Amino acid sequence: MRTTASDTTAPSGRKHWIAHWEPENESFWESTGKKIANRNLWFSIFSEHIGFSIWTLWSVMVLFMGPQYGFSAADKFLLTSTPTLVGALARLPYSWAVAKFGGRNWTIVSALLLLIPSIGAAIVMEPGTPLWSFLIVAALGGVGGGNFASSMTNINAFFPEKAKGMALGLNAGGGNLGVAVIQLLGLLIVATAGTGAPRIILYIYIPLIVVAALCSALFMDNIASVTNDKKAMREIIGDAHTWVMSFLYIGTFGSFIGYSFAFGLVLQNQFGRTPLQAAAVTFLGPLLGSFSRPAGGWLADKLGGSRVTFTTFVGMAAMTVILIIASNTQSLALFTTAFIVLFVLTGVGNGSTYKSIPAIFRTKAKAAIAAGADEAAELLKARKRSGALIGLAGAIGALGGLFINLAFRQSFLDTKSGVPAFVGFLVFYGICFVLTWAVYLRNSDALVSERGLALAGVRV
Repeated sequence: MRTTASDTTAPSGRKHWIAHWEPENESFWESTGKKIANRNLWFSIFSEHIGFSIWTLWSVMVLFMGPQYGFSAADKFLLTSTPTLVGALARLPYSWAVAKFGGRNWTIVSALLLLIPSIGAAIVMEPGTPLWSFLIVAALGGVGGGNFASSMTNINAFFPEKAKGMALGLNAGGGNLGVAVIQLLGLLIVATAGTGAPRIILYIYIPLIVVAALCSALFMDNIASVTNDKKAMREIIGDAHTWVMSFLYIGTFGSFIGYSFAFGLVLQNQFGRTPLQAAAVTFLGPLLGSFSRPAGGWLADKLGGSRVTFTTFVGMAAMTVILIIASNTQSLALFTTAFIVLFVLTGVGNGSTYKSIPAIFRTKAKAAIAAGADEAAELLKARKRSGALIGLAGAIGALGGLFINLAFRQSFLDTKSGVPAFVGFLVFYGICFVLTWAVYLRNSDALVSERGLALAGVRV
């Protein structure tokens, strides 16, 4: 029997709850599912976009904090590190909240939670406010980082396998753009109203948060069949690929979010840029990095995720070398260009690493099927494990943003320069591309090598 639109209503009559959801059924998808899924996708993107903006709010607010605030460069890097840490820690409970409360319901709650750090920032943004007060409000802003995990988990449930790549790419890229948008807005305010008007940003975003929550309430849905698969999470914890991919995601997404917070501060403290001069270029990095993320997924489709990830880390290491040279020669033009290219590469790497995760488990499933295992069961297991790892890697990867800002803080404390931090990043990217080669590319032209699969106890 063909499923109709009315069949998506929950038996209890609860509005916005979908009892029957079968996106892999082509008839259901074309007649009913696609329209509902796309509607939820666009409003999810809107809410997640606002969440990313509030998560990275303090990368903009520090531009307004002149000498009258009495904070050193190290204090400001500590301020930008705090929401990064909280956002990373929030990602796992946020991803689980979708099954517990419903995707629509949690999107409403997670949007409304953004009002707390936004209103708090409007209260504390005054010279003379102690650093601890700013740190508390910045920590509260970390909840915006959790929105990514719940949004991706929710949207993943709406789409069939054939359409997940594009849907998740749009969802992630649209959310990441929130970083560039709030930084561009900060530039416009600094240029027109000066550094004495930081609250204008909050007066714009507070109504937008309310609109996002209202739109989620009116136009999004919960899928009743979504559950947290604790077994899949336990299984991936013991899988070596979980920790390899999470480590690599620290290098890609961790770099993206960490540099998004730090870029403006580095320009101000290393090259003596004014807030306006720094803001005029800082938004370009997150903007181009967001747009390059879908390109990374597309290249991974064509060339293989591990090949693209390996090349990306080689490029990131090369750009870091140029950043060290530019820092030592005080070449602002070279430094800015290399930093923006580095952002683009982080976006490409974000797309390719996320693309590699389901490919790894599909390859392992095919190996098990070839050995006589049930095909349907193995493919289902692969999808569940992929979803669990995407959530875990997203949380662990975000911690890279914390490490980057703490590294810059210590670097400027010790030497008043970012060079020692860049040297540390260079070593890390070197480890990443060696690890990618050793696990996934060595002695194999396949996406996942025999050596890599052997780490998880699977023989091809």
